[in-house]
Amino acid sequence: MEDKRIAILIDADNIGSQYIRTIIDEATKEGTVTYKRIYGDWTKPNMKSWKEVLLDYSINPIQQYAYTTGKNATDSAMIIDAMDILYTGNVDGFCLVSSDSDFTKLAARLKEAGKTVIGMGKQQTPKPFVSACSIFKYIDILSGEKTTAKQSVGKKTSGSSESTLTDQEQIKESIKAIIEATANEEGWALTSMIGLQLQKLYPDFDCRNYGCSKMIDLLKNLGFEIKVSKDKTTYFVR
Repeated sequence: MEDKRIAILIDADNIGSQYIRTIIDEATKEGTVTYKRIYGDWTKPNMKSWKEVLLDYSINPIQQYAYTTGKNATDSAMIIDAMDILYTGNVDGFCLVSSDSDFTKLAARLKEAGKTVIGMGKQQTPKPFVSACSIFKYIDILSGEKTTAKQSVGKKTSGSSESTLTDQEQIKESIKAIIEATANEEGWALTSMIGLQLQKLYPDFDCRNYGCSKMIDLLKNLGFEIKVSKDKTTYFVR
């Protein structure tokens, strides 16, 4: 099957350049990146760190002046560009990199058009934007900021400084429900189905968010029993 064509659009006012390697790595797992654009006011000194990596990653900077105080012109430019790219029909999916809830409606609109929407942002990304995406990746966790991730698991978000990462206990309860719905007479369910169903329920689900590299490891950590088939090709859980 041919790789999906992905357009990466980055909100430079909202995301730091230290995450660029993670952004590119995670996006290329989902398909072939055909657009790489980043939006911001490049006349500002706080853009210096981004300027230093643009050439290395072949990212096209889009200049957007802040014409009016209090209005985010960068968001508007990124939204307009996304819609222009959508209408060209040259991509299968979008990677929207921001922790800003202003992109919630854009993500929903792109999904309505049949496109895969990969959101990337930090843990305080508002839940509506996370939920509007097909997949959401917390780039601060995936970049190795694991201490913050562990401290924030299970928190209820009431402000922009708190994590909106789906609670680990909520994940555990959902796994129990999936096993109950799909298990055989002996109570065993295919582990391969668990991750797929969780991704449908929670766009931000990723084993790595909970300190595990594989689904099997997460299931074990959550107290589920695992068995392997005689030919060692299939895993079951209960």
